Amino acid sequence: MRLRLKRTVLPALLCLWSGIAAADSDPFDTEAALPLKPALRLDGAVGDPCADAMPQGALNLPDVVNLALCNNPQTREVWASSRVQAAQVGASRGSFLPGASLSASGNRNSPGASQRTLGLSLSYLLYDFGVRAANLENARQLLAAASATQDSTVQAVFLSAVQAYYQTHATQAVLDAAREAERAAKGSFAAAEARYLAGSATPADKLQAQTAYSQATLNRIAAEGNLKKAIGELANIIGLEANRNVTLAAANAEAVPAGFEQDVNALIEEAKRHRPDLIAAEAQVKAAEASAAAARAAGKPSISLTASTTQLNTAGVTSRGSSLGVSVSMPLFAGYAPTYRVRAAEAQVVAQQARTERVRLQVALDVWNAWQNLVTATQSLRTTADLLGSATQSERVALGRYQAGVGSILDLLNAQSALASARQQRIQSQLDWNVGRAALAQSMGSLDANLLQTLSPERRAEQGLAPRDSISSQSPVAPEKALP
Repeated sequence: MRLRLKRTVLPALLCLWSGIAAADSDPFDTEAALPLKPALRLDGAVGDPCADAMPQGALNLPDVVNLALCNNPQTREVWASSRVQAAQVGASRGSFLPGASLSASGNRNSPGASQRTLGLSLSYLLYDFGVRAANLENARQLLAAASATQDSTVQAVFLSAVQAYYQTHATQAVLDAAREAERAAKGSFAAAEARYLAGSATPADKLQAQTAYSQATLNRIAAEGNLKKAIGELANIIGLEANRNVTLAAANAEAVPAGFEQDVNALIEEAKRHRPDLIAAEAQVKAAEASAAAARAAGKPSISLTASTTQLNTAGVTSRGSSLGVSVSMPLFAGYAPTYRVRAAEAQVVAQQARTERVRLQVALDVWNAWQNLVTATQSLRTTADLLGSATQSERVALGRYQAGVGSILDLLNAQSALASARQQRIQSQLDWNVGRAALAQSMGSLDANLLQTLSPERRAEQGLAPRDSISSQSPVAPEKALP
């Protein structure tokens, strides 16, 4: 009997223990409830959302967002935190299963006989007035909160990537505008110098044109530095060191879509249903309620089933014993600690409810502000198109008049300054509108791949919109060209 026990029961228990204790096992499949690890797949392809290598060639907006979600440390951190909470759910579910333990001992007395003991015990909690159920519900709600927090972090990184992408392109556009302004200032200086040599202009005209040219050169130098810094910021967002080479694909001119205006009240209601931080706060309330229920039930009795079997060998004489019973545990007095635990848990529920209401109000404010910013940006986008067109025509007329000898250098320089300002306002309005759409989607909790589909090359080609030149942190800056 002793040999059979060693050959059957002991190996089976050791195998069971090794399977349960494996660090990489998930018997309850708790991680199945977690969001996609750790990023979103934006291109619809099948497979691992995160590639091991950088994409070849220039990066478009979906590439930038994918890289940010895959490589940014924030997304990996919240993914690990979600796994921690998923493991807590598994631990809570394990309390509903019986527990088994194996014990073995051996000693030799001198003088005397040797003694060996082998025992197996089993315990199973039958009823505890809801403590285990409340703890499991608490763990599940905390997992829901962790998953929502992960979604919120993913959307925040998503928005940062979109902002960095458009900011880089806007900085490139500023550099293009600065180069165009420098070229125009150089032409004005050449015209003023020619008129001065011909005797039809004063030295003041030449000096004013030269000053404007020098100032335009300084603006171009500053714009080149800003572009390099913007590319460094973009590299940081996508999880690369700032000095890494990052090349962006062509940007596309933006047009305000038809039927853009919506009811802001409907957007706020939609945000209340989808904002991940509000979902996390509501899950925290439910977790606090479950924790309070567990604290109240902890002071009640518990009923357990116990079973054990032992084998004792002393001086060659083997004896066996077994027991089966039911135990009832009833806490009588613990220094009022359970009472105060219940009070603390109930107060925590009230605090979480207040936090949830604060988040709900913040959601409405975020959507309202994002909507108003986008409305302003939309109107500015439409107006700056007219402003840029009229400023361009004004500069051409002023240049023609000056070259013909009927206009003053001040009129020309003022027209060129107004054109440079119009270009800057046009660039800023395009940046505000692109980022504003993403900010509104993020404030509503719906920032996903659908936002990027309108910017895909196929859609832009269908609209007949020409792309800008690509941007690289290592390649020469694109040549001067008129802004859209």
